[in-house]
Amino acid sequence: MEVSTLALIGILSIFVGILIGSIGIGGILLVPMLTVVFGLGVHEAIGAAMFSYMFSGVVGAVLYARKGSIRWNMAFWLFAGAIPAAFAGAFLSSVISSRGLELFIALLVIFAGANAVFSRGKDDKEERTLDGPALIGIGAVTGVGSALSGTGGPLVLVPILVWLKVPVLTAVGLSQAVQLPIAALATAGNFIYGSVNMAVGVTLALALMIGAAIGVRIAHAVSRNTLRNFVAWVLVGVGIFMIIRVVSG
Repeated sequence: MEVSTLALIGILSIFVGILIGSIGIGGILLVPMLTVVFGLGVHEAIGAAMFSYMFSGVVGAVLYARKGSIRWNMAFWLFAGAIPAAFAGAFLSSVISSRGLELFIALLVIFAGANAVFSRGKDDKEERTLDGPALIGIGAVTGVGSALSGTGGPLVLVPILVWLKVPVLTAVGLSQAVQLPIAALATAGNFIYGSVNMAVGVTLALALMIGAAIGVRIAHAVSRNTLRNFVAWVLVGVGIFMIIRVVSG
């Protein structure tokens, strides 16, 4: 791939990184961008995207942790479910179509976003902690769904946590932490069962790290209600986008 093409991928991906860093959701745009705009195969695009999420995950997790926005007692339970599930998801992505899963995720995203929109008047300041078994189950769903769809973790995790009334900043912080092991295990699986385009992967990684650092600043600069409302409407929009993509694909 030409250097100019990689540079354009990098520039566009910075904006995706800002979304990932600020609201956790943005990775859904990477695979369509790589396949539709730049002509990569879908499995090649997913492999490169998952590789890049390891690095944006490090940046996001470190910066959110510094600001005290990651509930580590919840994160470790999520890891327990997500880590083995992500590796299994990488295997499944090499042998099955992801269209049905993407439709399910789209409906989940729309439901969570709409639920947040209609309940936005309620107080979002109280921290809610889920128990271990529930978090392991959520982590497992997140790991499989992320590896199959190439979305990294936040697209699946944030809607579930928002629906369960976990404060948005906490949900986004947890999504930053959980995308790291998911991406690492999915990438290991992609190297075993498929391949990873390293030129594209490294380009995405550099761009997403820059964007994520900017996004974290934005997330902590706005009010919780503003962040919650923005996340809610983005979820609805992303869900509709996913449905259109599945139906027209």
